[in-house]
Amino acid sequence: MTYITGTFLEKVQRTSTIESFRFRWSAPVTFLPGQFSKVVFDKDRPDNSAQNKFLSFSSPPQAPYMEMTKRLSQSVFSEKLRTLEKGDEVSFLGPMGACTFQDDFSKIGFLIGGIGITPVMSIAGYVIAKQLPVDMVLIYANRDKEHIAFQQELRAFSKECPGLHLLFAVDEGPCPDPHFHLGRIDRQLIETGMPDYRNRTIFSYGPPAMVKAMCELCLDMGCQRENLRTEIFAGY
Repeated sequence: MTYITGTFLEKVQRTSTIESFRFRWSAPVTFLPGQFSKVVFDKDRPDNSAQNKFLSFSSPPQAPYMEMTKRLSQSVFSEKLRTLEKGDEVSFLGPMGACTFQDDFSKIGFLIGGIGITPVMSIAGYVIAKQLPVDMVLIYANRDKEHIAFQQELRAFSKECPGLHLLFAVDEGPCPDPHFHLGRIDRQLIETGMPDYRNRTIFSYGPPAMVKAMCELCLDMGCQRENLRTEIFAGY
């Protein structure tokens, strides 16, 4: 796999701990909404997991820049991202990943936790840019409303695209409007917010425990395994 170079453009604060990083490719790159790439700060040691990590695209393929989004920690990798300056060059491997949106999907659902929202933004942005007649239901779980990344952007998407329906699940209140639900994603919430879930292609991205729980819940509720698309965010 060949390295791709990206020039750092800017960062965008999403929450107190989540930031987006925008780059311009050195050459045209084609990726599918839902895919990811490996960010490589140490090319001499490609397997150096402290400095080289996988991040999903949070921008649609049509965007004039490539954006990746991460919840920053005290890790070496996060510090590398924090200290990027405009014009810095970064290496990438990819795109890769098979948990992607296809243009012939007509009804999809998302069961998402935390930073798992990143590929959803790529998919939703792609659908809106192409004006595809897709019915989308997003159920997005976070600790509280302050930890919801892309909340303003998602609300703007839903106004631009009537086929996008939002439901934010939060562990802690208050719940300021009908888009909010106090509690985690469970059978009752899915049946209420996505009553036709058996007829949808269901995507779940996020931490391993969350994705595993969502997959098991969907199967228990009668979803067909072939209608489930999952991607585990491990080691981020």
